[in-house]
Amino acid sequence: MTESLPSQPAEHIGTTPAAQQFVLGRRASYWVAAGVVAHTLWTSAAPAMTYPLYAAEWHLSHAVITAIFAIYPVAIVAILVGFGDLSDYIGRRATMLIGLAASLIGVLLFAAAPNVDWLYVGRAFMGIGVGLTAGPSTAAMVEFSEPHHLRLASAVTTAAQAVGFGLALVLGGALIEYAPFPMRLNFWVLFAVLLVLFAATWFMPRPAKGGVRPAWRPKLPFIPAELRRVFIISATAVTAAYTHGVMILSLGSQVAHDLVGSSNVLVNGAALSLFALSSGAIGIAGRRLSGRGAMVIGGVTATIAMALFATAVADHSLAVFLTATATAGVGYGLLLSGGLEMIRGATPSHHRGGVLSALYLGAYGSLGVVALALGQVATLYSLRLAIDLGAAWIAALALATVILTAVGVPSKTA
Repeated sequence: MTESLPSQPAEHIGTTPAAQQFVLGRRASYWVAAGVVAHTLWTSAAPAMTYPLYAAEWHLSHAVITAIFAIYPVAIVAILVGFGDLSDYIGRRATMLIGLAASLIGVLLFAAAPNVDWLYVGRAFMGIGVGLTAGPSTAAMVEFSEPHHLRLASAVTTAAQAVGFGLALVLGGALIEYAPFPMRLNFWVLFAVLLVLFAATWFMPRPAKGGVRPAWRPKLPFIPAELRRVFIISATAVTAAYTHGVMILSLGSQVAHDLVGSSNVLVNGAALSLFALSSGAIGIAGRRLSGRGAMVIGGVTATIAMALFATAVADHSLAVFLTATATAGVGYGLLLSGGLEMIRGATPSHHRGGVLSALYLGAYGSLGVVALALGQVATLYSLRLAIDLGAAWIAALALATVILTAVGVPSKTA
């Protein structure tokens, strides 16, 4: 796998002499970074199909299940608040390695969990891992892109997340349904994949030493004044996209079980994976759209999808649910790729890690708050009301994206 170094490395893509004996080149490093991006959604979605098993085994309520889910974005937010720009100082590679190590610990705790307390701790470590890797891996994909393929990085980021999401639901569903140890084997397989990814990341180029950089210290995210207008629009789009996770990952397995009418975990996971398939496909197919165009179309599509979700639950219609899941994936993919494309074009490399981490901060913050709120609603009132409220919130964010995009995008970043 040894390759020559990039001929014109970005700020964080140099190497030290000690690393020059074995180091990945630009193209290999790009795909390793894409693998780290995929791990963020795979790790996020890995427990989704086991939540009903935990509920049955340990007699857990909707509130407890959504609390386990919500610990993850809460941990991500905590990391992003204090460590969001860490990779701008110590490099993308080092930050991703620390994050992958945390993800490994979290997955290991799930694989060995004897009770629900281990799940809370494991989910927190997963959140730490994703919080440390989400921004740096996205930034690394941009920096390892060929100069004439920069726009493709946003589309491949969306596709990589879709791959991770799909593997969590389909491969995880198959292992849970047909392999031994249904509450554990899924996580042992993910643990092995993360070990390979950690090893590959180890051989990515190290930061070049040169120039004097101020010492890093934990601090609140900072968005330069000239980027704030674009940031607000992009952040609204990405937040709308990520909040879809509440409907799919937190409550989706129970909805699928009720509407699909099957106790087969693979069947239910396959139904939910329509979200991943459609988001990945549109992420690639829509890469020629401008960031502005993708966000407008994605916002409208996501709003339609939320109306379909509410209708599916109200009417107990499997056909409408499957349509809603696929449509939501299209909305998610366009909102995410459009938001990332807009902020990529506006952000200089020395701010990229911090700005992208701040972008994910709002997205995961919304995810955690909404998950906790809807879990309480589902427990105290009904799953249907929780779905209705969640759909309304996501639709509101999607429409806000459309409005902000239409009236507030500077032409040079559109």
